[in-house]
Amino acid sequence: MENKVRLPIGIENFKEIRTEGFYYADKTGLIQELLDNWGKVNLFTRPRRFGKSLNMNMLQYFFEYGCDGRLFDGLEISRKKEYCKKYMGNYPVISITLKGVSAMDYGTARDMLCSVIRHEAMRFQFLAKSERLSGEEAAQYQKLIRADTDQGRAAALTDEALMNSLYVLCSLLHKHYGQKVLLLIDEYDVPLDKAQQSGYYDKMLVMLRNLLGQVLKTNDSLYFAVLTGCLRIAKESIFTGLNNLKVFSITDVRFSGQFGFTDRDVRTLLEYYGLEKRFEDVREWYDGYRFGNTEIYCPWDVINYTDLLLSEPDAQPRPFWVNTSGNDIIRRFISMATPGTRREIECMVDGGSISRKLNQELTYRDLYGDIDNLWSVLFTTGYLTQRGQIGDGAYNLTIPNREIRQIFAEQILKWFQGEVRRDTARLDAFCEAFLKGDAETAEKLFCAYLAKTISIRDTGGRKERKESFYHGILLGLFSYWEGWIVISNAESGEGYSDILIENETGTLGIVIEIKYAGDGNLKKGCQEALAQIVRLGYEDRLRQDGMETILRYGIACYKKKCMICLADPFLVHNP
Repeated sequence: MENKVRLPIGIENFKEIRTEGFYYADKTGLIQELLDNWGKVNLFTRPRRFGKSLNMNMLQYFFEYGCDGRLFDGLEISRKKEYCKKYMGNYPVISITLKGVSAMDYGTARDMLCSVIRHEAMRFQFLAKSERLSGEEAAQYQKLIRADTDQGRAAALTDEALMNSLYVLCSLLHKHYGQKVLLLIDEYDVPLDKAQQSGYYDKMLVMLRNLLGQVLKTNDSLYFAVLTGCLRIAKESIFTGLNNLKVFSITDVRFSGQFGFTDRDVRTLLEYYGLEKRFEDVREWYDGYRFGNTEIYCPWDVINYTDLLLSEPDAQPRPFWVNTSGNDIIRRFISMATPGTRREIECMVDGGSISRKLNQELTYRDLYGDIDNLWSVLFTTGYLTQRGQIGDGAYNLTIPNREIRQIFAEQILKWFQGEVRRDTARLDAFCEAFLKGDAETAEKLFCAYLAKTISIRDTGGRKERKESFYHGILLGLFSYWEGWIVISNAESGEGYSDILIENETGTLGIVIEIKYAGDGNLKKGCQEALAQIVRLGYEDRLRQDGMETILRYGIACYKKKCMICLADPFLVHNP
């Protein structure tokens, strides 16, 4: 749009956003709130893509020596003159992110960690010639950045040097400047996540425990530290003996509006781009999180959908956040679920809530130990949210919005299809019933399948969305048979039929139309489906493909009930 700044998709550099013409949702209130509430070590746990990295980068630009105050012009913190005078640009800052320390083996991950430390140390090359450091201290700095090569690679730090690296860098900066250091560590738990997946968890745990323990405990050169991550890893633990740690989780009221977009942030953004009429779509799909007592939208979703609307004004909402991860946690959760747990999932998919006691101090080793831990992980990673605390550590949990509800539904379908394929005799009977025109048997078996899975009937879902769920179940069942051709949403006649089937010999065709009977009137739904087949000529494609007989089925579904009706066979007389 003319004269509008660009949207910062994937940009986590505060200076770039402020100087290169990108939109910024003001979160500089975090600075004052942090200074008013900080502990020696502060840990913020939030789901991925909720602005942790950008906030950490903003803190660096505010506190670090050489700060360009113009970056903060017009922002909330600029109106707090006393804070700016006392803190802006007055500290040495060490800032690292561990999100890239992700490898299939410990050796490679360790090399990545060395590279992260070395890269940050290289920002302070003046230390090599600082007159305030002794020769031994200058040598310690050279060891951190040394450029000796071994087959083209920078020589790795010894374990001892790596474990002490951040502590040493803090001490050297403190002595050079005569000012204590701010330490920022973004995504501190990513290396442990990857290590658990790849089988070197114990080695990485020891390394991080020593690296962070050295710099965060009894470090006289540290002013304060800020860490971010998805989980608080406490039990084994990385933070053993760290008595000065303050944790601000997604249940904490403090800082609740500083990560993610508030309702006001979203309304302001949409109004700026002239898209305020799309607010309800954005709210339905991307709102629903509750951090502390504040309603929060996923900023990644809001920014990406806004960007899409600027190029395609009629674009409908779609998943963005869930597509930035493999969503393995939901697959594991559903595969481990008991029948009782699946009923609880159905309640949430239906828009309800369930009560669960949460453990927010898990270790990565514990994550998949039992289903109770997975409830906690789903909550801390953003797949579930809370609607109020009901007791000691217990919360009312719910699925936050339509985007997350959709990924639950998709994973449930995949699980369901895997489960039913084990019963080949029943699948054979189900498919044969459709070929034989046996609507009664097909209905009985389909109802039995629906009883095993989870229906989509939430009040926020459109009728078409509910119909597509049952459509997906049928396609999964029909795909079992290899002896026929199954076509979904094919252009035929004057519209698009739900499902067309041609048998192996090419003589019998089936056309199926599915309706969701929101009022529970299944017979009426079937009649409407059959009438639509005739009205729009859905059998035309089958007739053109040479089918001699065409069976027309109307299927109506409501919750876990269904009705299947067969119209009189359509006999094709080809010349």
